[in-house]
Parts: sequence; C-alpha cells; structure tokens
Amino acid sequence: MNIPNEEEMTRLIEEDEWMMDLLRAVKVLKLPDWWICAGFVRSKIWDALHGFEERSPLTDIDVIYFDPTNSNEEEEKKLEEHLRNLVPNIPWSVKNQARMHVINGFPPYKSATDGIANFPETATALGVKLYDQDQVILTAPHGITDVIHLLVRPTPRFLTTEELRAVYEERVQKKDWKKTWPRLEIFHS
Repeated sequence: MNIPNEEEMTRLIEEDEWMMDLLRAVKVLKLPDWWICAGFVRSKIWDALHGFEERSPLTDIDVIYFDPTNSNEEEEKKLEEHLRNLVPNIPWSVKNQARMHVINGFPPYKSATDGIANFPETATALGVKLYDQDQVILTAPHGITDVIHLLVRPTPRFLTTEELRAVYEERVQKKDWKKTWPRLEIFHS
C-alpha cells in the first residue's frame, strides 16, 4: 500500500469504523482544542503500510486538549471516566496540554498542536479530530513524510539536550517498534 498524502491518511481513518467511533465519543465531550493523537494515528498508518489485516494493539488511546482555565489533573481523570462510560474497554488517557509542559520541563505550550509538536518522535507527532460532519482532520506539526516512509527520528525539541536525546533513545528501545513493524528505519539521536 502507498499513502502519498494527508488526504489518503484521513480517508483510511474515515473508513475505519472503530477509529471513527472513538473520535465521535471524544467529540461528544466538546473539549477545547482536542485531538486523538500519537499511536492511534501512527499505528494505523504503519499497519496499512505493512499490509496488516488486523490492528496492532495499542497500550492507550491518547486524547489531548488545551484548556488553560482548568489544568487540574482531576479533571482529566473525570474525562477518562466519562469516555469509559461512552466506550468501555478502551484504555483512555486524557491530558490537558495546558499543564503538560510542566511535567516535560518545557516552556508553556500555546495549543494542543504545540503539545503534539513537542512529542519525542516525528512519526508520533500526529493528531486527528472531527469537524461537524464527521470529517477527519489531521494535524502534523512536523509533516507526514516520516510516518508514511516508515522513519522514526526525534523531533527538533528532542535534539536540543543530551537529556532529551536520552529520553528519545530510551523510548525507541522500550517501544521496540521494529518487532511489530519490521520495515521501520530508526534514526538515533
């Protein structure tokens, strides 16, 4: 399979009823600046490019949003519970990007997309959400070239210090993505 552009990426997601059901569930919450991101998108693309007929398992479904008016972690837990009530048996993880910069030791993020831009890998720095007519839209702050060419490399932020380079390297080792997707090319920082 070939995925030449963002339109083909979003079409793949729109044709996946399971993914659309999860996107619709999050849309119900009416969160400000929300996205389902990271492995939810990346794994779909890598599975398609590897010709897999079955979905690779996901450890969690990352939902992010940006609300500087309420950056209480308890609110995130309530949202996870609400999502579990809407769609049970899904490992929901909800994070407000208005507070995540503190955990990551970065300057404050300006939006959820800014948070995505500061993920460790370019191929993971992806998010999708729904417009009004359930049209999938994609954000890819570092573009889609790496994910559609099966390349894993650090985002610019994770090249700035030795500590962040080490975080990237540790993630690459821990995730062991090549075991699931053997055609990946992994770059070391």
